[in-house]
Amino acid sequence: MNKKNFWQSKRVCVTGGAGFLGKVVVRKLQERGVKDVFIPQIEDYNLVNLKDIDRMLADAKADLIIHLAAQVGGIGANLKHPAEFFYNNLLMGVQLMHRAWETGVGKFVAIGTICAYPKFTPVPFKEENLWDGYPEETNAPYGLAKKMLLVQAQSYRQQYGYNALFLLPVNMYGPGDNFNLQSSHVIPALIRKCIEAQEAGRDEIVVWGDGSPTREFLYVEDAAEGILLASEKYNDSDPVNLGAGFEISIKDLVEMIANETGFTGKLVWDTTKPNGQPRRKLDTTRAYQHFGFKAQMSFEEGMSHTIKWFKENRERNS
Repeated sequence: MNKKNFWQSKRVCVTGGAGFLGKVVVRKLQERGVKDVFIPQIEDYNLVNLKDIDRMLADAKADLIIHLAAQVGGIGANLKHPAEFFYNNLLMGVQLMHRAWETGVGKFVAIGTICAYPKFTPVPFKEENLWDGYPEETNAPYGLAKKMLLVQAQSYRQQYGYNALFLLPVNMYGPGDNFNLQSSHVIPALIRKCIEAQEAGRDEIVVWGDGSPTREFLYVEDAAEGILLASEKYNDSDPVNLGAGFEISIKDLVEMIANETGFTGKLVWDTTKPNGQPRRKLDTTRAYQHFGFKAQMSFEEGMSHTIKWFKENRERNS
């Protein structure tokens, strides 16, 4: 089945479609010829509220839902709002999938999180390791709330034959990311810190932890492509990792960003702050085998696009 045939005459609802990843998913849907993309705006539909979910489903009349909407943030935001991150993400996802099944939405693509993996997972993370331990404490409430969508997808397929998928993208980055220091993830936060310190003539920046943890990062265009390939070709509830297949230490990442942004000051490691999960790198074999997904963007080039975008769009991100 070619891309055009699958998407032809489909009505697609993308929750979180106005967000960082959502905008790219929507653009790629339009490039595939989807004429009818419904993007529920947060001002119009509070997806934690069942009445709003029902109204949204009635308005969207979707054949397929890609559920990207989530309350997310870095370690600081997770530590500050663990109850909200658990409750809002759980209710949003579980109620939406249930009502999508009840109202006859043909396919449901749930986007999980890498935070669902156990704190100590053998590297590279394989999908079968998901249940081998408790997630890293700083983001466990968020990770577990999202992980329940996997249980739901599998149990609804088993009992009702419902076509629900569960994808596990690694940390994303790219142009259009959230650069608000109160809620941003590590890459946009570091880019902003380095550029602002350099411009203000400060001779040091403070970075959380000790720099030893490793992370893997997926360019937003690649993540969106993986989600759409899964939507087209994958019809199973076994979880699937979406990643780029490499890891970089936070120390090396900070040095790379300082170098790319021209910041020459000192890096001060605040070891009173948590490191988060010790290592992260995904095994991406399943995604390639089942729907041919492989990340295309090199990390160096992706970072250069991201830094350039932030410099050109400073006003709206300050």
